[in-house]
Amino acid sequence: MSLTKPTNARPVLGTLAVLGYIIMIVPILFVVSTAFSAGRTVSFPPKGFTLDWFGAALGNNSFMSALGSSMQLALIATALALAIGVPATIAMHRGKIPGKSIVQGLFLSPLVVPELVVGLALYQQIMVVLGLGNSVALLIGHTAILLPYAVRVTGASLALADPAIEEAARGLGASPLRAFFTVTLPLLRPGIFSAALLSFVTSFNNVPLSLLLQDRQFRTLPVTMLDYIQQNYDPTIAAMSTLLLAATVVVAIIAERTVGFAKIFGGINK
Repeated sequence: MSLTKPTNARPVLGTLAVLGYIIMIVPILFVVSTAFSAGRTVSFPPKGFTLDWFGAALGNNSFMSALGSSMQLALIATALALAIGVPATIAMHRGKIPGKSIVQGLFLSPLVVPELVVGLALYQQIMVVLGLGNSVALLIGHTAILLPYAVRVTGASLALADPAIEEAARGLGASPLRAFFTVTLPLLRPGIFSAALLSFVTSFNNVPLSLLLQDRQFRTLPVTMLDYIQQNYDPTIAAMSTLLLAATVVVAIIAERTVGFAKIFGGINK
């Protein structure tokens, strides 16, 4: 009895892939095209062509203030997540920790728990019980949801590194601290950079946690844009979204050229 490989699998998978790309890309094209519309309201197809809405977006004081707040929050949360996640990753990969899988699962649990649940728990424990401010709860929440990226991506980079190189450095007389800074850290640098970039983008674009924990004095850009679109229906919001999309694409291209995401993410499955 001869076994034949199915020939209909590839066309079906190809069709599903094309449909997936269409579902993801077409809405983005609608938003980008609307940003250049000369009409006074959001409409498709666009009415004419103008760049005025980009000037309106950049000249909006609420957007610019929230942009600075989002960048500040994302930078601090990313730094804290890396400061906690990188040593934890090294300890889990190189050290002998009892219940290593349980510890790793705890670090990755924010990917499973809904952000609204995390936000509600932080609101109750940090703001209600401990009496701390919204900014503290928001920073802790953002740091918590970024820990999986710091641990997983850095762990992928560490999995690609040969531990024999570190052992050779110690065998040649290097202290553990010197071996870390001269051997381990350079090997981890691409993973740390990739984790930092993913963490920053995740924190910057976060809506559920920020919406629940922030106050009127500290507003992030995604929530400010959400408030704006509830009260206005002009293409300013589309222009701001297009600017953020363009900035993300530029940063991703630069990161791919300098680090190479394929190499880093290839180690995640190891």
